[in-house]
Amino acid sequence: MRTLVAGVDCSTQATKVVVVDADTGETVGFGRAEHSVDGSEGVRETHPDVWWQALLSALRQTNLAGEVAAISVAGQQHGLVCLDEAGKPLRPAMLWNDTRAAPDAAALVDSFGGATRWAARVGVVPVASFTASKWAWLRRREPGIADRTAAIRLPHDFLTERLCGAGVTDRGDASGTAWWSTETGEYSPEVLALPAVGLTADRLSRVLRPTEQAGVVTAAAAAESGLPAGAAVGPGTGDNMGAALGLGLRPGVPVLSLGTSGTVFLVSETRTSDPSGDVAGFADATGRFLPLACTLNCTLAIDRVAAWLSLDRENVAPSAGVVVLPYLDGERTPNLPDASGAVLGLRHTTDPRAILMAAYEGAIVGLLDALDAIEACSSGVDPEAPLILVGGGAHGDTWQRVAQRLSGRPIAVPHVREVVGMGAAVQAAAVLHNEAPVDVAARWATADGTLLPAVARDIETIALHRSVRHLASAAVQTHRSRF
Repeated sequence: MRTLVAGVDCSTQATKVVVVDADTGETVGFGRAEHSVDGSEGVRETHPDVWWQALLSALRQTNLAGEVAAISVAGQQHGLVCLDEAGKPLRPAMLWNDTRAAPDAAALVDSFGGATRWAARVGVVPVASFTASKWAWLRRREPGIADRTAAIRLPHDFLTERLCGAGVTDRGDASGTAWWSTETGEYSPEVLALPAVGLTADRLSRVLRPTEQAGVVTAAAAAESGLPAGAAVGPGTGDNMGAALGLGLRPGVPVLSLGTSGTVFLVSETRTSDPSGDVAGFADATGRFLPLACTLNCTLAIDRVAAWLSLDRENVAPSAGVVVLPYLDGERTPNLPDASGAVLGLRHTTDPRAILMAAYEGAIVGLLDALDAIEACSSGVDPEAPLILVGGGAHGDTWQRVAQRLSGRPIAVPHVREVVGMGAAVQAAAVLHNEAPVDVAARWATADGTLLPAVARDIETIALHRSVRHLASAAVQTHRSRF
């Protein structure tokens, strides 16, 4: 008789569920439900109940919910979920790519003694994305909601709590809040006591060990979801940590995640401390660490440029000196929340397909610069390892070819498409069988896939994009100082 586990990926745009045979790693069921994301001009919000309804829908689509023995949730990082005394959301969740808290992040950096102290004591330097920055914004702009907040949750915590009734999280997702320290492995009393934060740890999720069971599916959750009451619930984690779990990632192997945002990360045996703030010194979901850098603009920016030009996203031509800065949502790396997109190098003869290619190049150059930053402040990138592509863009031919040409590294594309959901399933199986997650992933052969060989690196295009990016950063900083 087979044993099934479920992994949930609650991303910005959708919730997906993969149901996996815990013995073989075969995906036997899949469901997906889209989300609504509201807001403009820096506002990005989704009501947490939307995630719960999407999870219920995705579970129903698998037709296997009743056979699931264990489930874990991997969710978009950093989002701020405020609950009242009854555990009900007080407002829509502020998502990771909501940039309104940029001034609050800067104020937090100053109030704690500067970026160097943040990096050393906490592991990250606050930017608009992080939960602590969003909470500071909420206290400043919506004090009535803040006063009524009895509990603060991350997106994956919210879904885990709806499943098993426990307000818990894991070290990986907790490390993206800016109030949990990779140095101590605990919430930082110093950060929580900052005037802009003003919290006590009892209002936050309890941090579980990597394979510690969060609880079991409650009778109420079972009635709504079709899951068996009493099925095991894993601690869950953040989406990037889930991707690392899903790949069984070994230290030093770099990953580019091509989704709504772009991220680059690797597993490290030692914690990372980057005073520049470009690299977030996160924890992972195995007890190790996950230095990561994130760009706000990736596949969504490419799709927008393609739509403006009335082109299929694969209909590209050589960029021929065109440079696109795809900062359509501001930017996080480099930290330019007020930036906007730009197209340079246009002529009467410019082919629209060249503009689209330049947009791809702009996104990939940003991620490769972020990888260089990780290499500079972590235990290092394995020079022999391929660059692994995951996320929605990973199977796109143009994404693969541009990453191959601009990185100069072999490119590996795992056959498993739902890497985050698979990582959550790996965790569920590890909890169920008391097995190390890396052993589960190895047994399931989750990292197997296509390998593209290394090609000569396109240094000229990289240099052109970097020079324009430098000028744009200076221009944004000058504009900010004037106004």
